[in-house]
Amino acid sequence: MPVSQSDIDLANRLADAAGVVIRDYFRKPAGMERKDDRSPVTLADREAEGAMRRLIEAERSGDGIVGEEHGVKDGVSGRRWVLDPIDGTHSFMSGRAIFGTLIALVEDGWPVLGVIDQPVQRERWLGVAGRATTFNGARVRTRACPQLEGAVLATTSPHYLGEDAALRFLALTAATSGGHNHMSPLYGGDCYNYALVASGQIDLVCESGLKLHDFAALVPVVEGAGGRMCDWNGDPLTADSEGHVLAIGDPARVDDVLEALHGLAASD
Repeated sequence: MPVSQSDIDLANRLADAAGVVIRDYFRKPAGMERKDDRSPVTLADREAEGAMRRLIEAERSGDGIVGEEHGVKDGVSGRRWVLDPIDGTHSFMSGRAIFGTLIALVEDGWPVLGVIDQPVQRERWLGVAGRATTFNGARVRTRACPQLEGAVLATTSPHYLGEDAALRFLALTAATSGGHNHMSPLYGGDCYNYALVASGQIDLVCESGLKLHDFAALVPVVEGAGGRMCDWNGDPLTADSEGHVLAIGDPARVDDVLEALHGLAASD
């Protein structure tokens, strides 16, 4: 089923509803707790997701829901709304406005609509399969990257990478920096990095260990701006992907990125 204007309107209203909650808590006590995996969660996370789920259940009762904070609701339509109310909870808790609300519509396992919303700065990227990505209503494009050396590489934190993934990331860092220390990667940013790829400010994001709610919304946003989202083998990202994620602004650099990531293994 194609993404309808009604779907897009609902996605925007979901972001609006989450934003109202999040702005009210930003830089104020937000009731932080630790989940079973020791990752942080706040009242803002839970209440923002709750606000979005209520809208979906009222208007798309046959659709499934996958939320980071309130779990899975099965549907009957073959469609699922995938929600991450605050992607970047550490940044939110620290008062840094580089977190975002992620909203995706996934159909038969494929992300077909994505929103990255930064509610404090009121910045919103919207991606829809088959359409151009927009930023606050205006079309955006990724930028050309003539070669991998010199590309601006970002990741949220190298501490989130396992040992093997960290070694591969270091190999990619070396390929982008060309041995120049001043070309170190950008750290921090979570979903905001992917939005900046779509807007042509960053060339490449490399991360590992992401879950569906972390990456589903990113796919239509980056690809609708002319970039490429894939796993570390170059395969498209679906609901079954394992969470090794690349966002590459210039698709001409995909093979270079994959060669840099896997060159270490080839040389062992």
